[in-house]
Amino acid sequence: MSKSEETLASIKEVSYQLFAEVGITKTTYSMIAKAVGIAKPSIYYYFKSKEDLIAAIFEDLCSAIQFSTFFEMDTFTKDNFEEKLVELGIHMIDEQAKDPYYNRVLQEYMLMATRYPFYHEKLLMIQKGYLHGFEMLMEKAKHFGLVSDQASAAKAHMLALVLDNIGNFMMLVEHIDYKQIWVEAVSGVFKGSDASGSK
Repeated sequence: MSKSEETLASIKEVSYQLFAEVGITKTTYSMIAKAVGIAKPSIYYYFKSKEDLIAAIFEDLCSAIQFSTFFEMDTFTKDNFEEKLVELGIHMIDEQAKDPYYNRVLQEYMLMATRYPFYHEKLLMIQKGYLHGFEMLMEKAKHFGLVSDQASAAKAHMLALVLDNIGNFMMLVEHIDYKQIWVEAVSGVFKGSDASGSK
């Protein structure tokens, strides 16, 4: 990694932390420069404005949390489907839990989404990505004969909603067994009754 790339990475890392600690609005270029150990004007080489920096951090965050980052369709087979779904969901929960800044930063951007359409639309796109992604997974599960046609869309949406709500609760409540909740949700998809009441 070049010196320029290292500086850019440091600016982003420090900004991410400051967004969590003091909020996006209160974070200044002076604070970032001091923490990185560079002159304030140097930041303008990478980001022409604070708005550009905020958007860049947001794009990195969105890339890190999108459906395809955690759930790769090609890794699912008939023999490992349920196990793989549990494994990848738990990995996602672990990734969120080990980042001490994630919840606060996401909350900051969710607040921005109430004021700026760009952030609202991007976050909505990510949510829709999970709905569509789980729909595709259930289609693959149907192809393998692991779930029935009936209620497969509802099962897909249930998985997306459970995972989303786990993420939301993790922002506020620590002492819940989120991993076991995910295990039970996945198990219910494959072992529960469908809409007609048959197995």
